Amino acid sequence: MVVVTTALNAESQPTRPHVPEQDARNTEIVTTDTHLPLPQFSSLKDWEQRKAFLRAQILVSAGLSPMPEKTPLHAQIFGKIEAKDYTIEKVLLEPLPGFYLGGNLYRPRNGKERHPGILNPQGHWPNGRLENEPLYSAPSLGISLARQGYVVFAYDMVGYNDTLQVPHRFGSAEQRLWSFGPLGLQLWDSIRSLDFLASLDDVDAGRLGITGASGGGTQAFLLTAVDDRLQFASPVNMVSAIMQGGDLCENAPGLRLNTSNVEIAAMFAPKPMLLVSATGDWTHNVPKEEFPAIKRIYDLYGKGDEVEVVQIDEKHNFNQLSREAVYRFFAKHNPGLSDNRELSEHDISIPKVQEMEVLSNRTLPAGALDLNGVFRMWQERAQAQNDQIQDRAFLRERLRQTLAVETPQDVVSEIKGRSIVLSRASKHDRVAGIWIDGKGETAIVIDAGGSALALASDVFKQLNRRGRPILLIDAFQTGAARAPRAGDVEVAPLPKVGATADEEESADAAAGYGKFLTFNVSVDAARVQDILTAVAYASRRDGNVEVFARGDAAVWATFAAAVSDVPMSLHVESVPAMTSDADYVQHFNVAGILRAGGLPTARALATGW
Repeated sequence: MVVVTTALNAESQPTRPHVPEQDARNTEIVTTDTHLPLPQFSSLKDWEQRKAFLRAQILVSAGLSPMPEKTPLHAQIFGKIEAKDYTIEKVLLEPLPGFYLGGNLYRPRNGKERHPGILNPQGHWPNGRLENEPLYSAPSLGISLARQGYVVFAYDMVGYNDTLQVPHRFGSAEQRLWSFGPLGLQLWDSIRSLDFLASLDDVDAGRLGITGASGGGTQAFLLTAVDDRLQFASPVNMVSAIMQGGDLCENAPGLRLNTSNVEIAAMFAPKPMLLVSATGDWTHNVPKEEFPAIKRIYDLYGKGDEVEVVQIDEKHNFNQLSREAVYRFFAKHNPGLSDNRELSEHDISIPKVQEMEVLSNRTLPAGALDLNGVFRMWQERAQAQNDQIQDRAFLRERLRQTLAVETPQDVVSEIKGRSIVLSRASKHDRVAGIWIDGKGETAIVIDAGGSALALASDVFKQLNRRGRPILLIDAFQTGAARAPRAGDVEVAPLPKVGATADEEESADAAAGYGKFLTFNVSVDAARVQDILTAVAYASRRDGNVEVFARGDAAVWATFAAAVSDVPMSLHVESVPAMTSDADYVQHFNVAGILRAGGLPTARALATGW
C-alpha cells in the first residue's frame, strides 16, 4: 500500500518530517518542574517581536487584556511610626471597587523632596509582609532602603495579612472562564501599587524599581514584563529553568505555554536587573545556565553589563546577605543617593506587628466584597469592556492567544488508502481521520464523536454523492484519537478559608489542574487547533474550504473560523445554547474564553469570511 507524505509549500523537497507515532499533546506534558529550554535569539528584531507576543500572552492569561479601568485607589495612609532617619506608615488601597489591599510605606527622613520609589511584593513567608526571621525580613528591607533614600511600598499577596477578602488559593472552572485567579488579581494589585507609589509627592516617578523574593520574585518579573514604568529590578530566588513556581498565584492558564520564567525575566532587557540566586533552592544553576541566557538577550541591545548575578550559599531565602546584594546593585544605578555605609544593615528596630497591621483595631470600609462579590465584579467589568471593543484585529488576536492556536504552515500528512494522519511538524501532534478523494472544493466534516460518526452523517452522504473531496477528522481526544493524558482531569473547586482536611485535599487537586493549564492546552482548545490544521491542509487544493460541523463540534469550528488565516465557509447545526458559564464548562471548557468574548465574539469574527 502506498504511503503519501506531503508538507505545506514544500512538496518538492526530498526530506520531510514524518507524522509522529503518538500525539505530543498527550505524551510531552510540561509541569512546573520540567527543565525548560533557554531562550535563544540571533537578532534584536526577532526578540522584540517575541517580547511583544509574550507581553500579550501574560496579559491575556492574567485577564488584563485589555487593561481594566483604573478606578480611584482611595488611598488611606495612617498610623505613622517615626524613627530618626525613616518613617513607617500603614496603607490601605482599593485596587478594584470594594476590594482592598494592605501594605506598609517606608519613607526616608533626609530632607530631600523627591526619592526613587521601590515596590516590594511579598512571597509565601508565613507572616507575609510582616515576616521578620533570618531567612526573610520585609521590615528590615523596607527600613534599610528608606535609610538609603528610597520610598518603599511593601504590599500583601491576596489572602495574607490585611488582604483577606479572598483566600490565597481559588480558581473554580467558572472563574477560569473569565481569567479570574490569584495570579491575575495579584498582578493587578502590583500595577495599582505602582500607580500609588508613582503618585506620591515625594517619589520621582521616573525612577521606579522593584524587588521581591520567591512568589514576590514572580510578581517582580511579571510586572517588569508588562509595565514600562519600572527602571531597575531585582527578582530574588525565582528565575529558574527547572522550577516555575509552585502556587496558583504564580500560575495561570496559558501563562507559560512555550515559555518560562527565564524568558519572561529577560523581557526587562535592556534595563538594569540583578538576579539573586541561592545554592539551596531551584535557582542553584542560575550563574551558569539562566544568567548567561538572559545576558545574551541583553547583549542584543549592547547592554550585557546591565544584568548581573549573585549567588548566596543558603536555602530558599531573602536573607541579609541577599538583601545587601540588592542594596549595592540599586545604589550602583542610583548614584549619589546615600552613604555607602547604609548599604549594610545595622541598628534595625522592628515595630510590633500590631503597629504595622493595617486592620489592627480597624475594619474594612462598608461594602467590602467577598470572593463571590469580587468575581461578579470582575465578570461585569470584563463584559462591559467586551461590549465596547470594535477593533476586530485586537479581538481576533486576543482570542487566538486565549486558545493558543495557529494557522500552521508546516503540516505534514500520511495517507494509507482512506486513512489520513496530519501533523504540525514543529509541534509533533497528530490529527487522524478519513480522506475521500474527489473533485471541487474540499469539505471537512467534523463530529464530536469522531470521524466514524461523521462518516455516518447525512451531510457526509450528501457531499459524497456529489463527488466532493472530503476530510473527516478525529479531533483531539475524540473517536480514534482518545488516549491517556496525564494531568488533564477537571476537579472540584478550591475551598474557602477554614476548609476541612478533605476539602484541602480537593484543593490540592484543583491547584494541580490549574497549574497543568499553565503549561498545556485544554482539550477543547486542542480541538480548535486540529480544525485549523485540517483547514490549512485542505486549502492547498484550490484555496477554498467548507467546514461542516454539528453539536459541540460546531462550537469548535466556529472558534476556528474566528481566528483562521485561511478563508473558510462554515456550516453549523445543532449548536448548543451557550448562555451561561455552566454551558461553557460543559461544551467548551477553555480558560479565559469568556474574558475573550465567548461564542458571540467568535461568531462575529467568523462572519468576516
